[in-house]
Amino acid sequence: MSAQSTAQRADAKERTPIAGEAFLRALSDHGIDYLFANPGTDFPPIVEAYSRAKISNHKVPTPLVIPHENLAVAMAHGAYAMTGKPQCVMLHVNVGTANAINNIINLNRDNIPLILAAGRTPISEKGKFGGRNRYIHWGQEMFDQAGMLREAVKWDYEMRTPEQAADIVSRAHEVMMTSPKGPVYLSLPREPLAGTLSEPVGEVKPRAVPAAPYPDLTLIAKLAEWIAGAEKPLIICTQSGSAAMAPLGRLAEKYAIPVVTQRQRVVCLPSDHPMHMGYDPQGLIQEADVVIVMEADVPYIPNEQHPRPDCKFASVGEDPAYKRYPMRSFPCDLSITATAASAMEALEQALAKHSIPEARITARLTRAAEFNRKRKEALDKAAALPPGDKITFPYLSRLVGECVGDDAVIFNEYSLIQEQISRTKPDTFYGLSAAGGLGWGFGAALGAKLMAPEKLVVATLGDGAYMFSNPMVGHWVSDVHKLPILTIIFNNSLYGAVRGATMSMFKDGVAGQDGGKFLADLSPSPAFEAAVIAQGGHGERVEKASELPAALARARDVVVKEKRQALLNVVCPP
Repeated sequence: MSAQSTAQRADAKERTPIAGEAFLRALSDHGIDYLFANPGTDFPPIVEAYSRAKISNHKVPTPLVIPHENLAVAMAHGAYAMTGKPQCVMLHVNVGTANAINNIINLNRDNIPLILAAGRTPISEKGKFGGRNRYIHWGQEMFDQAGMLREAVKWDYEMRTPEQAADIVSRAHEVMMTSPKGPVYLSLPREPLAGTLSEPVGEVKPRAVPAAPYPDLTLIAKLAEWIAGAEKPLIICTQSGSAAMAPLGRLAEKYAIPVVTQRQRVVCLPSDHPMHMGYDPQGLIQEADVVIVMEADVPYIPNEQHPRPDCKFASVGEDPAYKRYPMRSFPCDLSITATAASAMEALEQALAKHSIPEARITARLTRAAEFNRKRKEALDKAAALPPGDKITFPYLSRLVGECVGDDAVIFNEYSLIQEQISRTKPDTFYGLSAAGGLGWGFGAALGAKLMAPEKLVVATLGDGAYMFSNPMVGHWVSDVHKLPILTIIFNNSLYGAVRGATMSMFKDGVAGQDGGKFLADLSPSPAFEAAVIAQGGHGERVEKASELPAALARARDVVVKEKRQALLNVVCPP
C-alpha cells in the first residue's frame, strides 16, 4: 500500500462521520445494491459520503447516474422484478420528484417497494453549513414537497436531524416491505444530511417485517364448497405471480377450472396450460356460476360484459378490496385476504376433501377444450402472413415470440399482443401497470438487464410509449452502463389508447369519420432507429412482412452475441 493511500485511510478515520455516510450504509444493510441517482445541488453530502467510502471501503450501494428521473424509477421497477429486492432512487428536490411521479404511480399500482429519496431545498438562508448558496434554492422550495405524490406512496417523511439517517431508512424499509408492498418517499434537506454524527457509522440490523397474510381457512372451506358444487367455475387473475403458478396450475388442471389471466402484468399461468383460456373473460364471465377474482383489480368491464345474476364472486388477494382505488364496485360475496400462493395451496387442501362427480369434471374439460380450439383458430388467422407485405400487430407479436424464445424476459408497454406469444416460465413477462403511465417499458427492461445480465431482455413498445421513455437518455444508459437490450417498436404512428377510446364512444360520430385519428396522430414518424445508432447500437427500420424474420434475428444476435443494444423500428400501418 502506498504512503499516500495509508495517509488517506488514516485521514478518513479521523474525519467526523456525516449523516450521508450513515444513510448510504443503512441502504446497503437493508439489501439495496444500487442507488439510481439523478443528482442536483442537494447531492453534495451524498457525493462526499461516496468519496469517503472509496477510501474507507465502507459498504454502500453502487451508484448509477441516470439522466432522467422517470427512467431511473422505471429501472428500479425492472431491477425489483428480477430480484425481489427493494430498490432506491434519489432525485433532485421538487423538480426531480415531479418528473418521477408518473412511474411512481405505476409502482404504486403494482405494489413495488422502492425508496424514492429526494433532496429538499436547504432550510437555512444564512449561517449554517449546507444552507442556501445557490440562486435556485429559493425558487425550488415548496410548502409541502411530498404533497405532490403523497397519494401514490405508502409513507413519506422529511429528515430532521443527522442522527435519524439510519432510522429513516429502517422505517422506510419496514413500511414498504409490509404487505401489500409499495413505494415510500424521503425528503432529505442538505443541512441534516451533511450534519456530523457523534458515533462512528456502524452496521444497521433491519427490523423484521410482518408476515404476509394467510387465508382464513373457514372462508377457504366455503370457497371449496362453491367450486365443488359449480357447473362453470372460473378463475380470473392479473397479478397472482410466480409463487402461485404451480398451485394454481395443479388446481385448475385437477378440477378443470378455466383460468383467464385478464390483462396480466406478470406470468400467472403457463400459456400452454390446458386450462389457460386467454387474456379476456369474454364468453366465459357471462356463463360462470362461481368466479374467483385473484389479484385482479378489474376482472371484467361491466359496461361490456354481464355476469349471471346468480353468479357468486370470491375476491382473493393481499388487499382484495383495493382500498387505494377511490371507486371500484365489482360484486363480492366472499373476501379472502391472503397471498395468491397461500390461498391456492389452502384451496387445494380444502378441495381434496370434496368428491366432485366425474361427469361434472368431464363437462368442464369439454367446454374448455372447445373454447380454446375456437380461440386458437382465431389467433392463428389473425397472425397469418398479411397480404401485400403489410406488417400487422398480431403477425409482429407472433414473430417476436418465436424469435426471442421462452427464456427471454419481455417488458411490454401496450403493443405486443400477449395471446400471440408463448410465455410458459415465471418471471418472463411484465406488462405496464394498471395506471398506464407511459415511459415505463424501456427503463424497466434496462433495470432488469442490470440485475440479470445473462438474460435476453426485450422491450416491446408502441411508438408513443417509446417517445415518452426519454429514448436518448435510455440509449445512453444502455451504452454507458453496458446494458444491451433488444427494443422493438410497434410503429403505427398513433396513440392507440387515445384512438381506441375515441372510437369506443364516437365511432358513429363526427370523430369517427377519420378513424378517430384526431389528437392521436403521431405522423410523420421519426427515424427511431437513428437514435440507437447514435449511441453505438444496431438500428433498423422494417416495413415489409417478408423482411421481418431476418431483421428480428439480426437484432437479437447483436444483443446476444455482440453485447450491443439493438432497436427495430417496425412500421405497422394502421
